[in-house]
Amino acid sequence: MAFTSAVIQRPIAVGNKKQTWGTYTSDGGSTGGDVDTGLRVCEGIFLQPKAAAVSASAPVYNETLPCLGNAVTIVTIANEVGTWWAMGD
Repeated sequence: MAFTSAVIQRPIAVGNKKQTWGTYTSDGGSTGGDVDTGLRVCEGIFLQPKAAAVSASAPVYNETLPCLGNAVTIVTIANEVGTWWAMGD
């Protein structure tokens, strides 16, 4: 089981907050893992799966926000691929 995440865009300042976005992949039967957002503190995260059809289950984050930005735990269906967008400091 393997979960990977990658930052596509490093922190961009919007007002007094920073934003980052990237991708996640749950493969080998995995159902989530930790997303490293590149932020010190994550105050919000949005997840969007990429699929050819509608999914019965939406990906979710399993944290109380704000949390450490290098370990935002997400839960997905098995073998899901998607993108994430996060904001914080």
